[in-house]
Amino acid sequence: MAPRADFAALRASPADVRVVTSDGSSIPAHSSVLAAASPVLERMIVGARRGWDADRTVVRVLGAPSDAVAAFLHFLYCCPDPSREKAAAAEDWAEDALGAHGAALLALAHAYRVPWLKRRVEAAVAARLTAERAVDALKLAALCDAPRLHLACARLAAKDLAAVQRSEGWRFAGRHDAGLQLELLQLLHDADQRKERWERERASQHVYRQLSDAMVLLDHIFAAADGACEACKEASPCEDGVRRGLEQLMRHFAACGGRNRKPAACQRCRRAFQLLRLHASVCERAGGEPCRVPLCSNLKAKMQEEGVDKTWKLLVKKVTRARVMPALASREVPEAVKKSWAKYSSRRAGRFR
Repeated sequence: MAPRADFAALRASPADVRVVTSDGSSIPAHSSVLAAASPVLERMIVGARRGWDADRTVVRVLGAPSDAVAAFLHFLYCCPDPSREKAAAAEDWAEDALGAHGAALLALAHAYRVPWLKRRVEAAVAARLTAERAVDALKLAALCDAPRLHLACARLAAKDLAAVQRSEGWRFAGRHDAGLQLELLQLLHDADQRKERWERERASQHVYRQLSDAMVLLDHIFAAADGACEACKEASPCEDGVRRGLEQLMRHFAACGGRNRKPAACQRCRRAFQLLRLHASVCERAGGEPCRVPLCSNLKAKMQEEGVDKTWKLLVKKVTRARVMPALASREVPEAVKKSWAKYSSRRAGRFR
């Protein structure tokens, strides 16, 4: 952070506005700097000059310690963009000020609408968050509309709820603001629900990927039987194990189901029949090329004639999607898209400095 002008030098120069704090302290400042940094201070300065004592412009910044107000004004005299000149000293001072007056600076930046300072203070408060201060920071995030700080409080509480419940802020909220405790517990409950839902979704996606791989292996198995599969030579050891299981299942179906003509009477035959039926649903042979998987064309014609229920259609849709997604993920990203992503990432990172 490079200073727009030397703060000490500006304070020594003639000032046209005086900032009065809650304890009566008076800080000389320059109206041009304050008005350029904050639209709220600009309106306050314009309103203070509508009187007989226009030469003695007084702006009252109340509700915060005088040291925090002085640090706030110091930030307003500084450019939000970093610079090499005096950067190390300025950053050291800024880090000390953020550590000492983080909550007050966040409230002042929110109240006086200084967005770049609010983002920086919010990130600093979130980085210094502890279990002892989590409840107070959660209340501050709600009052100052600070979503990143709110998320940091929720994550800290989810990581160590016992430490948060031992804090003085938690006990104070229990005596005077039970709604804050309920809000925090509701956040944790919602986070647990989302985690469980994501785990179920990942498990189901894993099953759909396994079914998609099984459909591909069925093609390889029956193509290898005819000597027309070249991809089988490059199969991984894991695929070899799955393939052997499918081969044994198909042999059992050919022997047991072919002899009894009642696949529903055997559990393994029912499983093999469902796999063959699923293959017929996702098989897309172009140009009338016959499929080597047995019963594929018969089952496909039967399903077209009799129709299938919504549950089966949904299963076919998800298995087909699981087959397509790996190909989309492994495709080459165009260079223009890479440059656009890099440009967007750099802009987003610059906004939260």
